[in-house]
Amino acid sequence: MNQYQLTKLAKRVGFYALIAVVMVYAIFPFYYAVITSLKPSSELFRVDFWLSTVDFGNYVHIFTQKSFVRAIINSIVISLSVVFIALLLGITASYALGRVRFRGRTTVMLVILGVSMFPQVAVLSGLFEVIRGLGLYNNPAGLILSYTIFTLPFTVWVLTTFMKQLPLELEEAAIMDGATPWVTITKVFLPLMWPAMATTGLLAFIAAWNEFLFALTFTLTDDQRTVPVAIALISGGSQHELPWGPIMAASVTVTVPLVILVMIFQKRIVSGLTAGAVKG
Repeated sequence: MNQYQLTKLAKRVGFYALIAVVMVYAIFPFYYAVITSLKPSSELFRVDFWLSTVDFGNYVHIFTQKSFVRAIINSIVISLSVVFIALLLGITASYALGRVRFRGRTTVMLVILGVSMFPQVAVLSGLFEVIRGLGLYNNPAGLILSYTIFTLPFTVWVLTTFMKQLPLELEEAAIMDGATPWVTITKVFLPLMWPAMATTGLLAFIAAWNEFLFALTFTLTDDQRTVPVAIALISGGSQHELPWGPIMAASVTVTVPLVILVMIFQKRIVSGLTAGAVKG
């Protein structure tokens, strides 16, 4: 084996070793959370990486709490509402910004991009006053409004980039057939935009599902809280007890659906994120 082959082999081994390290770094925390959630309380503080016994008591414990089940329902309703509103507004805005020529279009796009750069804590106090002024405090509508504000800029940006790459001839043919802008969007462009919509919709869902700061600030009672806040408020039998088992079970319960969604839509996510990156 000559020096060139040795160098090529070393690069390949190093590449796969790096992939293995990244996979362990990314997957091990979730794996450890799963095995911790399946341990009985007597084994929680014994460090081991394999299960000797499987105990679903932690899952039974969290699902017998009405507040946690209610929090899951709240998160599902709020996240789906955010996705629907963000996609509806994003598609119409992307058509205006991507296909209609008007003065200041670039400025509008830069403003949209700039809004997405603000951290949540920077607008928390102002948004709290808006939520309270609208009478939406401790109301799911308040969370839907706040989440939409932060997910819409990215949605508009990605969909606009994708919209610009669609052939102009499609729109011209639709106009010649007498189609209105709404018919053009829904009947011509919408079927072609599924990759970008899957990407932005899934990312908006994940952002709304995992959001903690607004959910903690804008809700007050257990029946209005979302899953991240419900997990943070899980308590033990006393103030000195931290129930790791139920916390891990709750974390795994709310993480598995996201993993499944990403695995189902992974191809569309990649194609949606790369849409418009290369102009052919």
